[in-house]
Amino acid sequence: MAGIGVCHISTVHRSDDVRIFQKEARSLAKAGYDVAFVVRTQEELEVDGVRIVPLPEPQSRLDRSLRLAWLAYKQALSTRSKIFHLHDPELVPIGLLLKLQAKKVVFDAHEDLPKQILSKPWIPRILRRPLSWAVALFEKVALIPYDAVVAATPSIAKRFSSQKTVVIQNYPIYNELIDQQRLPYSKRPHRVAFIGGITLIRGAREMVRAVGMVSEELQVRLLLAGHFSPAELEHALAKEPGWDRVEYVSWLTREGVARELGRSRAGLVLFHPEPNHLDAQPNKIFEYMAAGLPVIASDFPLWREIVEGEGAGLLVDPKDPAAIASAIEWVITNPQEAEAMGRRGREAVRKKYSWPLEEKKLLNLYERLSS
Repeated sequence: MAGIGVCHISTVHRSDDVRIFQKEARSLAKAGYDVAFVVRTQEELEVDGVRIVPLPEPQSRLDRSLRLAWLAYKQALSTRSKIFHLHDPELVPIGLLLKLQAKKVVFDAHEDLPKQILSKPWIPRILRRPLSWAVALFEKVALIPYDAVVAATPSIAKRFSSQKTVVIQNYPIYNELIDQQRLPYSKRPHRVAFIGGITLIRGAREMVRAVGMVSEELQVRLLLAGHFSPAELEHALAKEPGWDRVEYVSWLTREGVARELGRSRAGLVLFHPEPNHLDAQPNKIFEYMAAGLPVIASDFPLWREIVEGEGAGLLVDPKDPAAIASAIEWVITNPQEAEAMGRRGREAVRKKYSWPLEEKKLLNLYERLSS
């Protein structure tokens, strides 16, 4: 319904976040809602009909969870919105405050937090399982007063009430990552790409080692684009064999992502078999497919259904650099078959893995909340 105020809130994500801003907020603004996004950024501005409301950078994780969450609550109230859409678990308490003021509140579960806790390196191993149980219980109880839960995957949705949960998957905008200046596949450099958060459990070390194992004659390069977490990981990886074949870019705009994918031969998604990964549906799998790239992915049952089921790539043991190297070599030495995989993946995105299908569910939810 036109003119109804909607406020998205995040103390964790960027102001140009793909799920929150590029998809959900822009879709709502296009539908006529008055959309604000309270987020960490330096200045207030309006982009594509979305008003960006700034928050300062936190001093620590605790500062983010306490002081910044409180500031986010106050900034959100200043927008005078009717519906508040929260994107971080640490914001759940301010959602309860908003409910006390008769606001409509939505929680967007991007990840399975209890499973994610089981793999957090900064949490002592002995505390992970009891903390995971406690967080699962807290979410279940604290979200009872909320008006709706948006789950990014069917697996996440199973943790919440079926009566108030809507699955809105993080599928790509179909043509967003097609660069008009992209090179014909056969003329692209021998390069494979990983774009996203660079961490050990996302296969950073194995990717670097694998590219170092690929035959020198093929002159393969690995594009890593994203931020290292922790920051010291960059120095550790620089000591690995294969680092001399890495091209590193710290951050790319969406146009930059499209440009770099249009100059690559394959996309890598080599997450380790951690509890939060096995049932995940990483946005980057579908983005590589949308860009027409074959995918080299971890051999998880769910991912096998998507990648192998669509004939869109190769599956490997993500902890075996030799297997990853072999898959990279196959893509480089079989360009016609690899390009055909990319075409099949792109067609699959067009038919069933694209954002407009999810946008309809988002707008239906908001129509219900607006009544």
